[in-house]
Amino acid sequence: MRRRLAASATAMLSLFVMVWSPEALAYRPFDGTDAAVADLGDIEVELGPAGYLREGSERTLIAPAARFNYSFANAWEAVIEGQAAHGLSGDARRSSLIGNAASLKGVLREGSLKDKPGPSVATEFGLLLPGINDEPGVGGSVAGIVSQQWPWATVHLNVVAAVTRQQHGDVFVGAIVEGPREWPVRPVAEVFHERDFGRLTTTSGLIGAIWQMRETLSFDAGLRRARVNNHTLDEVRAGLTFAFGAPR
Repeated sequence: MRRRLAASATAMLSLFVMVWSPEALAYRPFDGTDAAVADLGDIEVELGPAGYLREGSERTLIAPAARFNYSFANAWEAVIEGQAAHGLSGDARRSSLIGNAASLKGVLREGSLKDKPGPSVATEFGLLLPGINDEPGVGGSVAGIVSQQWPWATVHLNVVAAVTRQQHGDVFVGAIVEGPREWPVRPVAEVFHERDFGRLTTTSGLIGAIWQMRETLSFDAGLRRARVNNHTLDEVRAGLTFAFGAPR
């Protein structure tokens, strides 16, 4: 019995450290996020059971990617995230845990995402944690997020400054555009530019869709193409987001 409980606890812990996003941001299927948090006392789970990444001659299976958001106070949530990457080609045939991060996200102004006048504004402070078999070191990030919702579209703007796990400066600027919230399936798109001053410059575009099945459950899919330095990256993303009340 104790072994079963220990195995269950280990599985849950492993799931908690497998998630998604650049420098402690994410809102499925995007790299950026919105100026909103989970409802007070709720746990929101953003889960990508499987994704596919092709970068040059390398192929990688992302399975799973996950992000857990817990709203512990009014307009604030704690977040833990990470993702499991499995190399499928060449010398990269190994598994690793990457993108591990813990963060605090807070809404500074409720605005249009809560049916109030003006833009919604939020901030997020992230601690970038070491990976397993990849991404050693610790870093940090701070983000500003502005969202504006109209009957015909919603726009989210993200600006992130970070110190990477390799102690390089990093700047991320991105924009998300969503179709009308009233549509059960709404088209979405994202563009961003990221500069890691020690290594990489990335320019990325994504198109996809979100199916809002009900208020606490949605499914998403996206196709992403990016230019990373002088080569191309292609990615397929699919997953779901659901929420439930935390046990009291």
